[in-house]
Amino acid sequence: MEMLVLTLGSLFAGFIDSIVGGGGLILVPVLFSVFPGAAPATLFGTNKSASVWGTAAATAQFARKVDLRWRALAGAAVLAFLGSLLGAWTVTQVSPDFLRKLLPFILLALLAYTLARKDMGRHHTPRFSGRAELAATGAVGLMLGFYDGFFGPGTGSFFVFLFVRWLGYDFLNASASAKLLNTMTNLGALLLFAAKGHVWWHYGLVMAVANVAGSLIGARVALRHGAGFVRGVFLFVVSALILKTGYDAFLR
Repeated sequence: MEMLVLTLGSLFAGFIDSIVGGGGLILVPVLFSVFPGAAPATLFGTNKSASVWGTAAATAQFARKVDLRWRALAGAAVLAFLGSLLGAWTVTQVSPDFLRKLLPFILLALLAYTLARKDMGRHHTPRFSGRAELAATGAVGLMLGFYDGFFGPGTGSFFVFLFVRWLGYDFLNASASAKLLNTMTNLGALLLFAAKGHVWWHYGLVMAVANVAGSLIGARVALRHGAGFVRGVFLFVVSALILKTGYDAFLR
């Protein structure tokens, strides 16, 4: 029964995560409910052992259909990986609890801004080129890589928002680009968790298969329905993140 619940949770998490991020919103609570007495670091590490494969599969699926800006994204991916390692190490030294009460308000501002700007992310008009684009994507990768390793909730959605608002991507291209960088942040955090023995591989491998299946389905749905659909899912996921992080911060 445990494996069935984890498999279904990972499948749905992969589906949502491949479209706009937020898979951890689903899979991490499932892990905590199935294993309430386990060390949090072990559950986070096991989550990463599944989600890294799902985001990688979604990246490959998007790359076949979306013209990714590889020159800018390659450097950003490396910085995202290094940022994630640094963030995961930092969380072993400093508690991230101060972010718990702040995060719901950040997400609420992000949601309000996206709702107010109804045309945002509907057209793909990259704002930077050359070195400016390298610097902008690199800053996004490093900053959110550190955040994902240090704390994590909403990383995929933050990637999408910054690619849309700051770099001028539409929601489909932003989601595709976010998947590549999110794969690297997941990998960085996973390596550190694994090095410290915080991964249950026997669960993680089964969950990974389900996560990949969900990711492939989600990426195909996103590609079929385009930027407007991805924007709608983005708004739904951010709303759910606000409720979840608000509950964790103030009511639990």
